[in-house]
Amino acid sequence: MGIFIRISADENAITQDMARKLTSLCPVDIFDFDDDGQPLIIKPEQEDECILCRLCLDAAPAGSLAIHKLYKQETLVSTGQPANG
Repeated sequence: MGIFIRISADENAITQDMARKLTSLCPVDIFDFDDDGQPLIIKPEQEDECILCRLCLDAAPAGSLAIHKLYKQETLVSTGQPANG
């Protein structure tokens, strides 16, 4: 787990296709995916590498992904299209 940043995801809202997209979008390699089980994997050892670029937040379904700024007690939440719309 990161010291400054923690990332959380609603596993029910992130599809395997979305997990692949997030994995390819992230410039600091925070995400991975697993076709056989949990679709989105957040690599805890990479969380503090987050540069707050918002690429993942803009792509993920609204409310499905959050970046918690632990140093500010602030949370950024995904704003992409709803999972079913």
